[in-house]
Amino acid sequence: MNQETSQIAIAEEIIISKIYNVRGKQVMLSYDLAELYQVETRVLNQQVKRNIGRFPERYMFQLTQNEYDRLRSQNVILKRGQHLKYMPYAFTEHGLLMLSSVLKSSRAEKVNMLIVDTFVKIR
Repeated sequence: MNQETSQIAIAEEIIISKIYNVRGKQVMLSYDLAELYQVETRVLNQQVKRNIGRFPERYMFQLTQNEYDRLRSQNVILKRGQHLKYMPYAFTEHGLLMLSSVLKSSRAEKVNMLIVDTFVKIR
């Protein structure tokens, strides 16, 4: 672990378990990212909506019901998200980098370094 991320301890396996393949891209879902950043999902979504111009579809997209159902069955995402009001957003590696700039928190920046390092390792 490098100096910048030394104060944040998240096991690489936890990050890897939250990376999914959707539409041929490796992505992380908004509620998983909110959990890692320690913010409410609605806060994360609000910041994204306020800065939507920074998130073209190659950075972020909203899952369809079919895609989400497939993820739940393939990856055993059990009770969590079973009755979502809105489908989660999926963030690509580029979207993750942009996300830390709109959340504007030290934790988001540090967690993002860990996540991006993990994305690079599993390519």
